[in-house]
Amino acid sequence: MRYAPEIPPHRRDALVQILEALDADGDVVLTTHVNADGDGAGSEAALANWLAARGVPVAIVNPTPFPALFRHLVADPDRIADPGSERAAWALRAARLFVVLDTGEPRRLGRIAGAIGDRPVVVIDHHPVTETAIPGLGLRDTTACATGELVYDLLRLAGREGDDAWPHPIAEALYTAILTDTGSFRFANTTPRAHVIAADLIERGVDPEEVYRRIYATVPMRRIQLLRAALEELEADPVLPVTWITVPRAVVEELGATTEDMDGIVEYARSIEGTEVALLFRETPDGGTKVSFRSNGEVDVNELARRFGGGGHVKAAGAVVGAPIGPARDQVLEATREVLRRLEMRRRIG
Repeated sequence: MRYAPEIPPHRRDALVQILEALDADGDVVLTTHVNADGDGAGSEAALANWLAARGVPVAIVNPTPFPALFRHLVADPDRIADPGSERAAWALRAARLFVVLDTGEPRRLGRIAGAIGDRPVVVIDHHPVTETAIPGLGLRDTTACATGELVYDLLRLAGREGDDAWPHPIAEALYTAILTDTGSFRFANTTPRAHVIAADLIERGVDPEEVYRRIYATVPMRRIQLLRAALEELEADPVLPVTWITVPRAVVEELGATTEDMDGIVEYARSIEGTEVALLFRETPDGGTKVSFRSNGEVDVNELARRFGGGGHVKAAGAVVGAPIGPARDQVLEATREVLRRLEMRRRIG
């Protein structure tokens, strides 16, 4: 049996235009937001693998290093140009087209935004569009469970919806994008279509157990040590339903922890009984503060994050505050408490 969901009609015109842009001659650069996650990295990997198979010169140049956890998804690792490297500088100069995946916000592209200049850009994203969004050609659709779903539709359309055969790395990259952004198919953005796409990718050869093992069941000891230290810093407001964790910079430096090691820590705060908003605070190398926002339902943390120059989804967002961790935490907590008071929400247990 072949699982092949129909491509939503409202996406078709944009997908056709994107394929036409990709078919033009010249080098293509793929990029995503700072601190790429599984959706951004998986979408990049799938599109890079597909373009390379078609003979298109393509490079992945991100504002921050491509996550080691997902590098295996790129069939040819040389297509990843590390930020600041000579290879990255060359790829940015040579690009005739930029494809921005999993974000449409210039501020989330870091140094890459300035490098694009006035050259053609395609945006493929499933986040809400804001007034500062990158203009021009693209597909922005919040009904997609992940950007990986939109790339899946793009490649399906290119293959005439069924007359396609993808190399294994493409299918695994798309499965990874959808798996990680839906929280292993448990978040609210998990749709029936997400499961049908997953079924199609499994039929194409993806091994769910192997993908799970690579992403969730093979972690360095430092990540467990970091989690132990982070949980010691877990705090909860006794009245309002907000819970937060502060990751000490000294611990991060002592363990040699990376951004990837932070993945999932905020979920421990979100899982505390009675919590509606969970927050994770950590200091950035330049003295600012990275904040991860999570919601259990009623609170729009995308709106909260945007107050601090960030953004994301209604239930999962992030921002970087240009202040030390103490003052930044106070500002974010006060804004969160203000929202909770306005909604007349209280911590309920039992």
